[in-house]
Amino acid sequence: MDFSWKRNLVILWIGVFFCSTAYSISIPFLPLFLSGDLGVRNHLEFWSGLAFGITFLASALVSPFWGSLADKYGRKPMLIRSGYSLAVLYLINYFVQDPYSLIVVRLFQGLLAGFVPAAIALVGTNTPEEKTGYALGIMSTAGATGGIIGPLIGGVVSHYYGNRNAFLFSSIVVLVSALIATFWVKEENFNRNKARSHVMDDIREARANRLFITVLGMMGICTFSVMILEPLLTVYVMEMGIQPDRASLSSGIIFSAVGVATVIMAPRWGKIGSRIGYGKVLIIGLVGGAIGNLLQFFTTGYIGFGILRFVYGLFFAAVFPAINAMIVQVTEPGFRGRAFSLNQSASQIGTMAGPIIGGVLGGWLPIRWIFIINGVALLITAIVAKWSRLEQRLPGPGKPLAK
Repeated sequence: MDFSWKRNLVILWIGVFFCSTAYSISIPFLPLFLSGDLGVRNHLEFWSGLAFGITFLASALVSPFWGSLADKYGRKPMLIRSGYSLAVLYLINYFVQDPYSLIVVRLFQGLLAGFVPAAIALVGTNTPEEKTGYALGIMSTAGATGGIIGPLIGGVVSHYYGNRNAFLFSSIVVLVSALIATFWVKEENFNRNKARSHVMDDIREARANRLFITVLGMMGICTFSVMILEPLLTVYVMEMGIQPDRASLSSGIIFSAVGVATVIMAPRWGKIGSRIGYGKVLIIGLVGGAIGNLLQFFTTGYIGFGILRFVYGLFFAAVFPAINAMIVQVTEPGFRGRAFSLNQSASQIGTMAGPIIGGVLGGWLPIRWIFIINGVALLITAIVAKWSRLEQRLPGPGKPLAK
């Protein structure tokens, strides 16, 4: 497997970076697009949450199906399929004229997505066993880096050229990911003659691995924690007194703060986790994220809010690399591709539920109170992880997998 796993890692990192950049160029500004271009004046929080959540509901439902096809036909075809599909759908977003059409297009984006999980699964199954945790830690920074660059590009494009043109930029950028997957990604150690797995069989195998199910639950909760605020941050920035014509640029900078913190700290948390254990690192990230959310309740200015978002990101950067490394620890190599597919479903369920519930709560409560709810939820999750003795149940180096 030493054929080119490092080369593959670099190429897939670049592909995920461009795909994540495409997402974050346009998606954080959906509330502005809905209000400014599509004429939504009432229940903006609800429409924003629905536009975010419908994509991830569809993706959560269909992800195991794509994972099954990937086991049969390979992860590279899934990269190519999703890359070109997303490029076309981002382009279609440019032409929508009402919120109902936007919801339909967002639904198809969820049904046809899957570039990032396919890339992660390809890295997880085409990297030497002893290097898998390192490679997945590196991959976690690709999305974060795209999350830094994307909102900045999107903020500039939305500010100077209009929210609608951000979708054109997203289409072009994700097309780069598709081309990278087509011409440069390699997949080896793949047996096309093996029988295609069935989703229910995968679920039954996963249920027999209690540690894996626990890790999936952590992924869903942590993703929910991030996404419950996603459709509300731009609205919250406007509530701080930022004018609508400056809201996209200011929101882009604030969105990027967490990404910058993640790029800085995620590799370091990975190294720390290899020394003290990924379960402990997960708990540190959850507690730090909880405190960061609670402190954001008290901010009234967008500068202080941006600084707190950055500090929160320094701690929460520990969470997802730790979860990915724990999946490697608690699953057998032959099941790992399907494990990451199921992990993606758990993530997408959290990603779907977060914006919808956040949108509903944002219309019912002042947005600042959602930071309290989020902080308390993360703190409870950390306590549960500690009391369940998750760290002690994880296998260490050279130990058999715990079920």
